[in-house]
Amino acid sequence: MVAAKHPAKSSRRSSSDDNEGGRPGRALWKGSISFGLVTIPVSLHLATRREELRFNLLRKTDLSPVNFKRVAAVDGKEVPWDQIVKGYQYEKGKYIVLKEDDFKRVDLEATDTIDIVDFVDLREINPIYFMRPYYMEPQRGGAGAYVLLRDVLAKTQKAGIAKVVIRTRQHLAAVKANGRLLVLELMHFADELINPGSLAVPEAKVPGRRETEMAATLVEQMTTSWDPRRYNDEYASALMKVIKRKVAAGGKSLPAEPDKKRPAAGNVIDLASVLQRSLDEAGRARRSPAKSAKRRARAA
Repeated sequence: MVAAKHPAKSSRRSSSDDNEGGRPGRALWKGSISFGLVTIPVSLHLATRREELRFNLLRKTDLSPVNFKRVAAVDGKEVPWDQIVKGYQYEKGKYIVLKEDDFKRVDLEATDTIDIVDFVDLREINPIYFMRPYYMEPQRGGAGAYVLLRDVLAKTQKAGIAKVVIRTRQHLAAVKANGRLLVLELMHFADELINPGSLAVPEAKVPGRRETEMAATLVEQMTTSWDPRRYNDEYASALMKVIKRKVAAGGKSLPAEPDKKRPAAGNVIDLASVLQRSLDEAGRARRSPAKSAKRRARAA
């Protein structure tokens, strides 16, 4: 199955349009899961949301909004929408223009099917391949098969590897059990991942037995039950506080804050001593969980 590689036109909008209040919004895709001769009608719903702080570009003198223009690189002239075409650069500086008829020639068969082609052990999949999850809701007549597939995937700890076309683009995806739900998680194709071989990662000497044991102890002391509510976007919260303070101050500059001292970056000379200090701090934190909770609350 081959799909066009061009994205569909879409307007940027707040994630809350589709996921208001943290609840799954309207279905963005309807079709079916297919493996073997089994067909399960489902709909896809956003499983994540991210509230971004959006800023407008303004002219400094009068705070007039600055608009983006479609400008041709060769002469700097603005180009109206009806004069814009889609081109693919097949060599540097050389383009081939694709028209709507060209896109229609591409065979987008099974655009309403999540076609499972293989089942694999979840633990074999490097998490770097996973990209974006969607909740799947069974449609009329699909509840029984939905529950059966969910329970089998949960019991066997496997995922269904599928191909699906969403908004004119083909995606690799994994069908996974997640509690009471089936989740479709879009994945990267192998050729989309950049080879990290060119990164300059230094060769470190094998750590000694003492350092290894101390590191393992530190990991054990810092281990807790997974609770995603423990973690917050502290940067966004702090930035929102600054915005509110500036609004309250009528847009005036805020007084300078004292410089925060940060540890100087550099090579770790004595790994054992650093690990020991970390162990001591982790031990104190575990002895005073109430203080740690208060610090997290203030940071949030």
